[in-house]
Amino acid sequence: MAEAREAPFLRIDGLTKRFGARVAVDGLSLSVERGEIFGLLGPNGAGKSTTFHLLTGLVAADAGRLFLDGREVAPTDPATRERLGVVFQHPSVDAKLTGRENLRLGAALYGLGRAEAEREIARVLELVDLAGRASEPVERYSGGMRRRLELARVLLHAPELLIMDEPGAGLDQASLRLFWRRLVELRRERRTTILVTTHQPEEAEHCDRLAILDGGKLVACARPSELRARVGGDVVVIEASEPERLVDEIARAFSLAPRLEAAESPAGEPRVVIEAPRGHELIPRLVERFPDGRLRSVSLRQPTLADAFVKITGRRLVGGDALAPETGSARGAA
Repeated sequence: MAEAREAPFLRIDGLTKRFGARVAVDGLSLSVERGEIFGLLGPNGAGKSTTFHLLTGLVAADAGRLFLDGREVAPTDPATRERLGVVFQHPSVDAKLTGRENLRLGAALYGLGRAEAEREIARVLELVDLAGRASEPVERYSGGMRRRLELARVLLHAPELLIMDEPGAGLDQASLRLFWRRLVELRRERRTTILVTTHQPEEAEHCDRLAILDGGKLVACARPSELRARVGGDVVVIEASEPERLVDEIARAFSLAPRLEAAESPAGEPRVVIEAPRGHELIPRLVERFPDGRLRSVSLRQPTLADAFVKITGRRLVGGDALAPETGSARGAA
């Protein structure tokens, strides 16, 4: 007789939220295992933050059910909230208080006794590397330090489920890496289940699994490596004059489906992006086909989650917004 499969720690079933005629979350169903880092990836308007608000009880759902450990729960139930730690997208620490004073305030709100609060404050300050700065006013902290202090505050009561809305927003790459290193340590040491919303592909790479949301709907759910594998090969990136015209010429000459990608600089021209199974073999053919200096640079890279988003949704994920392919690009490539 086969063993009964353990119920997922968190299960969302048919979650739906409308704002007037707009459906912000459209029948969302997914499961998260205990100790898993699970991400909701999508642009602004995809339904990520609304899902965050529904799970934390800040907004009431129009339909859908929520289960923890196989039992249906209500997000507004105090017993459910005791199991959650919530980090909001916008900063919520008091800049005039010291780091330690912010944590003492948080401990009082969680109902911790003085002795327990001091023990937990010492523990979480070490966890987020702020023990040496705890006596300084938060207004002296960098953005990354403030984010880590917020994480420390929600960990005071040892939540089973940590839910964070755009935790990497406003952080530089060094601060983001340190923040995520602490999250991974937290999962390893306490088996905390972590659910994050993000529009940053780099941040999403830290997740064990990702749900891609677009227009309020779940369009894919898999490991980051599995999502990237949908691109189906290498990615060739070309910087050239008249990129829109180049897209059409490459499509005709090589029977490929190139697309345009926004330049890193706002003033720069779009880049031409091609998915190819053997990109290193395609590059010499491109250089030979366009020998008159039109190609300023040609580079090869492995697929990213941003590429996977294009492949799955047919749109580019840029700066938190999903943009339709520009004129001259081939939607069929996505």
